[in-house]
Amino acid sequence: MRAILLEEPKNFKTIEVDEAPSPGPGEALVAVHRVGICGTDISGYLGKFPFYSYPRIPGHELGVEVLEVGEGVENVKAGDRCSVEPYINNEESFASQRGRGNCCDNLEVLGVHTDGGMRERFIVPARKLHPSHGGLEMEQLALVETLAIGCHAVDRAKPTADDTVLIIGAGPIGLTCVEFTRLTPAKMIVMDMNDDRLAFCRDNMGVENTVTFKGDDSEEQALRDANGGELPTIVIDATGNAQSMANAMNYVAHTGTLVYVGITLGEIVFPHRWLHAKEMNLLASRNALPGDFARIIKLIEDGQIDTRPWITHRTTLEDLPNVFESYTKPETGVIKAVVTIQD
Repeated sequence: MRAILLEEPKNFKTIEVDEAPSPGPGEALVAVHRVGICGTDISGYLGKFPFYSYPRIPGHELGVEVLEVGEGVENVKAGDRCSVEPYINNEESFASQRGRGNCCDNLEVLGVHTDGGMRERFIVPARKLHPSHGGLEMEQLALVETLAIGCHAVDRAKPTADDTVLIIGAGPIGLTCVEFTRLTPAKMIVMDMNDDRLAFCRDNMGVENTVTFKGDDSEEQALRDANGGELPTIVIDATGNAQSMANAMNYVAHTGTLVYVGITLGEIVFPHRWLHAKEMNLLASRNALPGDFARIIKLIEDGQIDTRPWITHRTTLEDLPNVFESYTKPETGVIKAVVTIQD
């Protein structure tokens, strides 16, 4: 059975792996049809993701078909099309018992800590499968996980009609935050250093207010100009860049909230007075919750989220090692790449 292995940073290899076994109790055998490429995959490829281990079969944004289920499985059946919640948590852990399996201390994420879906078939815990009964395509199902990241981050911030949300970074994760901020009554501003990405936000996602990050300290005034003289009450940093994550504190209004959804290997350093003077809320957002997957599938089925503009690049399992390097370069215009494993 074909698979892609990331042996070490920047070194993909096409391999043959053993055929998947029959599913045991609580498990399902799935056929992988589509795999999305996201910032975690790119950071893992570049050796910049703190939780990544090598060698690793990547792939955690998955559109799959259930082939067979094991004893006791009732939430899915053979033939179901599903998105995979790739966060394999210990259900008895402290965080899981508090309904927060997304940050379980024993968490293993498919394609990061344990082998993922860049292969034709594999076994997953059936509880991690979220079916679509509304006819979603495999590409749409493969985008559910990345959308869930933004869903959870925005839920952490809890924006209201009285808030202005600044999203820093208009890459794939930042765009998922845009999608779910759009579903709130809050005002929104998006900031990025890439004007093409900001144009994508305006032209495809209806974002009215964008700010180009120039690195010349003009950004704070530009944000005030876009927000009636005040700074945003909520800032979500989706860059994964330590310097950006530190600077983000400058843009938060007094009494405001900063959410880190991006992740970095570097240290985030800032004067304590920035945090203290504003009595700021500082939050982390990791992964997503099971309910986010069901919610997103329904939103796509109902037409409230359109995934079509997201997919800018497509490739196959065979060609992925040859083209992946290009996905790391913003100038290639990649928003979301999707890999076809099988039709």
